[in-house]
Formats: sequence, C-alpha cells, structure tokens
Amino acid sequence: MGLFDLEEQFAFYGAYHSNPVNIVLHMIFVWPIAFTLMVLLYFTPPLFIHPQFDFWGLNFLVLNYGFLFAVIYGAYYVILDRKAGSFAAFLCFSCWLGSSALAHRLGFSSAWKVVLASQILCWTGQFIGHGVFEKRAPALFDNLAQAFLMAPFFVLLEGLQSAFGYEPNPGFHARVQAKVDAEIKAWKDSKLKKTS
Repeated sequence: MGLFDLEEQFAFYGAYHSNPVNIVLHMIFVWPIAFTLMVLLYFTPPLFIHPQFDFWGLNFLVLNYGFLFAVIYGAYYVILDRKAGSFAAFLCFSCWLGSSALAHRLGFSSAWKVVLASQILCWTGQFIGHGVFEKRAPALFDNLAQAFLMAPFFVLLEGLQSAFGYEPNPGFHARVQAKVDAEIKAWKDSKLKKTS
C-alpha cells in the first residue's frame, strides 16, 4: 500500500470503519484527539532559536512540535488531495492556533488534566464504536502509523462525501467501497476459518 495512494489508504481505513454509528463516533472524536495532542505538544521545546513571535497580537504562538505536527499532517493531506487536503491543512493549522491559545491560557498544570480527560473520553468512544457497533478491532492494531496519520483525513473525507457528495476524483467512492467490501469479506472469511 503506497503512502501517497489515497484510494488504497482510504480503503484500508474504511475496511475498519463501515458501520454508520462507528463512523459518526469517529467523526466526533478523532479531531478532538488531534487537538488535545497539540495542546500537550505546546509544552515541547521550540524548534528554532527565536521560537515565539507576535503575529497579530498572538504572542503565545511557539514554533514547536505542535506546529511541526500541523505542518506534516497538513502537507500530507494536501499531497493526497488538493481540495479536501487544503481544507484539512486549514483545520490542522486552526487546531495548532486553538490548542496553543488554550495551552497558554491553562498552563501545563491544568492542561495535562484537560488533555487526559479528553483523550480518555475520545478513545473510549472510539473503542465502543469498534467493539459494540463495528465488531472489529481498530485499524491501529494492524497498522498503527497509518491509522494515526489517516484518521483525521478519513473522517473529514467521510463528512464531505456524506454532506456534499465530494469525491477526490470521479468514481472514487465506488472504487473505494468495492475495495472495502472485498477486504471486509476477506476478513470475515478469515475469521470464520479460525473458528472452524
């Protein structure tokens, strides 16, 4: 599976997220996980000598690992699909801005508690989605890096497709759905062989 093959990446992730309730739970919880991770990353060391800058009065912004996270994820999503990827990059940058503001305001002693509570709530919601509704282990058990990298973009594309019928290219959804269906069938057949 190619790292920059959106169809393959989306099909892999989609095979673990075919139940509508599980998809909605992921739409609710994935971006807050990324946001609160960036809150925690606010307290990492700056990447440059002059780490803090005053941008329209936002003097709390620090070019640190939270910024790097937003840049890498945003750039990756733009490479995968220019339109939706640009929107995802905007969301990554917005998360960095918002998480920096929140972290600066809370300070580390309160921020880590907010992050911990949010992470527990969001991960619990997702595991309930997989265990109760999807009845399949999360993708992160089979491909940790891919699951973490694709999750925010997957839920964004799912939302854009559901709300507006967006497709990165004509026929994308049909091709991906065929791959997802084939992967789910193969997984069920494999599971059936193990039990018999």
